[in-house]
Amino acid sequence: MTDPIQLAHWLAGIVVLAEALNKLERTAPFAAGLSSRKRVVDFLKALAWLLLAIGAGGAVATPLLLAMGIHATPFDRITHAQPTFAETAVLLGFAVLIVRTRVKEG
Repeated sequence: MTDPIQLAHWLAGIVVLAEALNKLERTAPFAAGLSSRKRVVDFLKALAWLLLAIGAGGAVATPLLLAMGIHATPFDRITHAQPTFAETAVLLGFAVLIVRTRVKEG
């Protein structure tokens, strides 16, 4: 993992994964007393953070799996590949927004 893009992708993955798990823990779409609109909004928020956690988890796990010589999963359609610049830019953008929000909060 010497390529700077790979390192940036991995580090951004850690930041996004930590924040996604934190936010996912705080969502409660099935809480009692929510209006249907609030329930839908919370469900969509939980879904978004879940998808970000899955993607970031893949970004964190992929270099480790590749280092162990695992290039594919038992599922034929899921392979582990080097991140593209576009994937890294998106993940890094999310990480920067998360860090900016944390700095802004103090």
